[in-house]
Amino acid sequence: MNPVDIIVKKRDGGELTRQELDFFIHGLTAGAIPDYQAAAWLMAIYFRGMTDQETTDLTLAMAASGDQLDLHDVLPGAVIVDKHSSGGVGDKTTLAVGPIAAACGLPVGKMSGRGLSFSGGTIDKLESIAGWSAEISEEHFRRQLRAIGLVIAAQTANLAPADKLLYALRDVTGTVPSLPLIAASIMSKKLAAGADAIVLDVKCGRGAFMATLADAQALARQMVAIGVLAGRKVTALITQMEQPLGLAVGNALEVQEAIATLHGAGPADFQELVEAVAGEMLLIAGAADDLAAARAQVSAVIAEGRAFDKLRAFVASQGGDAALVDHPERLPSAPVQMRVPAPASGYVHAIDAREVGLVTVDLGGGRLKKGDPIDPAVGVLLAAKVGDQIAAGETLCTIHASSETAAAAVSARLQAAYTIDATPAASLPIVLDRIVSTANKT
Repeated sequence: MNPVDIIVKKRDGGELTRQELDFFIHGLTAGAIPDYQAAAWLMAIYFRGMTDQETTDLTLAMAASGDQLDLHDVLPGAVIVDKHSSGGVGDKTTLAVGPIAAACGLPVGKMSGRGLSFSGGTIDKLESIAGWSAEISEEHFRRQLRAIGLVIAAQTANLAPADKLLYALRDVTGTVPSLPLIAASIMSKKLAAGADAIVLDVKCGRGAFMATLADAQALARQMVAIGVLAGRKVTALITQMEQPLGLAVGNALEVQEAIATLHGAGPADFQELVEAVAGEMLLIAGAADDLAAARAQVSAVIAEGRAFDKLRAFVASQGGDAALVDHPERLPSAPVQMRVPAPASGYVHAIDAREVGLVTVDLGGGRLKKGDPIDPAVGVLLAAKVGDQIAAGETLCTIHASSETAAAAVSARLQAAYTIDATPAASLPIVLDRIVSTANKT
């Protein structure tokens, strides 16, 4: 085999074999295949697409390009379940779902990432808690998973390294939107991290990378198909991201909201999504017979305080100050809090989630490029959501900023992010669709 033959075969619409994909990914990772050939191959995939089997074989080759974590020696007989969100604005779901699932007896060992552009990152949010660290050894990871049942760590440098190489090339060659390449990128990391079953939270809307419901459904179906062909159970929820999730956008603000949700006091849309995702995790792991029973378990561990206790133990085990979990009001707080008034009376018809995310980045709560520092205290706290009635002058949201100047600079942008009309508007549903493989349909 040689790279040119593989490029030409895909260029002409052929279906690549597992051996050809293994050869290409191994050559890329070893440095034997240069960037220009990999770029040509990516463009051929972009235009010609891939079958489900091809995409699965690509995913498995990428997963095998580096370390592969096997946690079954830590928890013999356990089903290792992971969750993945495609990212959005105000998406702090893992911070609440992880402790709930662990409190229900489901081990959650998760590799998470940092935010980029308008989409926040789980690791950045947890680092709002003084002392907490995502940089832990594999031995620590295994010990904590056995003792507490919940670990959230930074992705290791050698986990699916082919994905890092391919993503860097996709970013500069116009091939990012390819569904097979997106699906393989996400699923290769999940498989390499040792998941037996995966619940996917695929966002769709203005504040998501998948703008339309049809695009989100197509991506979800592709990832579910990969999971089935790779011998895993996968369920995908398509969830709404036209407006920010919950009320809090910004790292420490989102940690506070996740803690409130573990007390059963989260915003309605976020509380519903957290309980839905946690229920799906229990169902797919075989820890409940049906969704109703799974949701009952979720409600119980929240009401009894066991999910909150699990968060506290998890934070302490990774070096964090557990007193901040008990007293979230002590988390980093911005010195300036400026309210944004409604310019007119009426009903909220839309909130531009992407703009709220970009404002948070500009306040210092996110990154424009890797390595940028983050201010954990800044962000936006919404007071009105789609469907709410509001009077002129009432608060749409509150800006949490490092200075009066920084807050004033974004106030008009946030006001313009709201669409207010005199006619009533319905609230937005949070779960839009559920895609389940026939292998685990319940």
